[in-house]
Formats: sequence, C-alpha cells, structure tokens
Amino acid sequence: MRTHFVTYCLLAIVALSTTACPQKPEEKKEAPKTIIIAYVGGFRGETDVDKVSANKITHINYAFVNVVDGKAVLTNEATDTINFRKLNLLKEKNPDLKILISLGGWGWSKNFSDAVLTAEGREAFSQSALDIMTTYKLDGIDIDWEYPAIPGDDGNIYRPEDKQTYTLMFASLRAKLDSVTKITNEPYLLTTATGGFSKFLENTEMGKAQEYLDYVNIMTYDAQSSETAIHHTNLYASDSYEPKRSADLIVQEYIKAGVPANKLVMGIAFYGRTFKLKDDATKGLGDKVEKQVSGKGFTYIKDSLENRNGYAKSWDSIAHAPYLFNSGEKLFVTYDDEQSVKAKCEYVLQNGMAGVMFWEYSSDPKEYLLDAINEALK
Repeated sequence: MRTHFVTYCLLAIVALSTTACPQKPEEKKEAPKTIIIAYVGGFRGETDVDKVSANKITHINYAFVNVVDGKAVLTNEATDTINFRKLNLLKEKNPDLKILISLGGWGWSKNFSDAVLTAEGREAFSQSALDIMTTYKLDGIDIDWEYPAIPGDDGNIYRPEDKQTYTLMFASLRAKLDSVTKITNEPYLLTTATGGFSKFLENTEMGKAQEYLDYVNIMTYDAQSSETAIHHTNLYASDSYEPKRSADLIVQEYIKAGVPANKLVMGIAFYGRTFKLKDDATKGLGDKVEKQVSGKGFTYIKDSLENRNGYAKSWDSIAHAPYLFNSGEKLFVTYDDEQSVKAKCEYVLQNGMAGVMFWEYSSDPKEYLLDAINEALK
C-alpha cells in the first residue's frame, strides 16, 4: 500500500512539473532566400571578373561548356580555367555564392540529343560534366539544351525520343552529384534553363524532370516576332497585338505541368532587341516588321537611346513592359527596364517563386538592372 502511495506522489509531481514548465517552442524555419542567378559569359574568352558584384547575386551560371562526341568539353579551356579560378575568388566577398557550369546554350546544343540517347551515353556525358565541376571546385551543373525534340539553332540534332531522354539525363546527372555528396557531405546543384513557350513543355516531361532539379530557369524573353513589333520580355500579355505570350502565362503553364512554383526562376533580359519596321509604321508596338537588326545591352539603351536621338520611350501598362520607337528611322526597341524588372520581382515574391535569373551580366555594366533587382527583392 505504501509503495502505491509513493508511486502516486511521484506521478503527481511529474504531472505538475510538466504542466508548470511550458515546452520549448519549435524554432521557426527561416524562409528560403530569393535567389538571383547571373549568367556570366565565358564563350568570348577571358571574363573581367572584377566587374562582377558578388554581393548582389546568389549564383553564377558560367556560360558555356560545349558538348562534343557525347561529352562535356571546355572548348575555350585556356581562358575557361582562368575564369573559373577568378570566379572562385569571388567567394572571398560572398562565401554563400554558388558557381555552376552551364552546358549548351543556343550555339552549343547541337549534340545533346546524340549524347544522352542511350544509358551508356548518359553515363559518359554525366561523368564528363561532373569531372569539370569537381576539377575546378564548382557547385553544380546547369543544362541549357535549346531544345529537346524540336529545332533550335540551324543544324541542331533533335528527335522525338528527346522528350524522355531529357528527363533521364537529369536522373543520371543527379545520381552523379549525389555520389559526390556522399564523399564530401556538400550539396551540389542541378538546374536547367528552359524555353519560355508552350511547345517546349509539350516536348518535355517537366513534371518528372523537376524531381531531379533544384531550379528551373525559364527564359521568359526572346518572344519577338519576325512579322510584328511586339515585346520580347513582357510580364503580362499585351492587348496591342496577337499572339498572347507573356512570362505570367508560361509560369502558370509550368506550374500546371507539375513544376512547383518554389523551383521556378523568372528570366530577365539585360539586352534589347531592335527591329526595322515597314515604312508605314506610326506607333511602333503592333506595326509590321521589315527585319531585325542588332540589339544592344541595357546600359547603352538607358544612356544613349531612352528619349534621346529620336527614340521616344513608352510604357505598356497592360504588359508591364517598356519600348522605344524612332518614328524617323522606323526603329523599334523592346527590352526590360528598371520598372519592368521591379514588376517581375514583385510577381516572383507574390507567387512564391524561387527568384530571378538574367542573361547576361556584361550587357549592363553599370548594373542599373541588377540594382533594381536587389532593391525589389531586399
């Protein structure tokens, strides 16, 4: 009986102490940081890394690594190696900066289809990409295949099977990266740049592919037309012309295809596209195109063209996009500016997207747009 009484007292004390001492609240998980991915071009040769502001970005995708004979290859190895060394030094200014190799691009996507057609090919391709990443102590791999199963640049190889092998390629790459993580205990990133148009989604399995990916960088630019003067990088669909293409529409299509919003990255153009219009053009936007002419980067557009030298700047409030029209020379310029960049960043935050990326760093050396990104996302 006494034993039972003592046990009862001990239980009562435990119960009281539990009630009196509230449990430690669970620590709140810090919200993931909105990412800013800069594509830095190494295809021209040695990069002026001193002009890269490491503290204004979170990731650098080094463009590009070529695909030759089924393997990832440094075509410009002499300068690529210098660039890798200098880019890694930027981590002294921003220890959290991640640097990835980007494979392919518009000009070097010819051989993807052949490289990843078979299991043996995917193994060799993935290992070669991994070897470059580990040799130069980088943080991941980005794939810019333009495009699986549909034409890209002249001479690109493509086949219907690309729709499935595109996914299998990422599975192979993810397995390689994870094998290194087991040794180093460090995470490695796998990302991709993807088409900002419906046909890209129709010819890929993005809902499956995203399972292996950290980020999906949608190229929400280059939406220009060879027939009509339209925006090439608008956030929303304009009511001034057909067809109805926009960053918003394609982002929603990616989500519908099975890619979570928190893996999606919004593309921003650091360059403009210029078009010579027909002689009867009166307003620019919506007029008929004669031909496309060479475009310029944003620093040049802002400092030399906006409301200067015959170029009148307008804002499409529906599309959230600027444009220039030179009525004398019948020239139309479509591009991103600080206002459109702010709108895109606000969209990213409102829709729970991972962040933004931009092509390409050297197009805006005064960093007008990069500063606008940082201001909008801070």
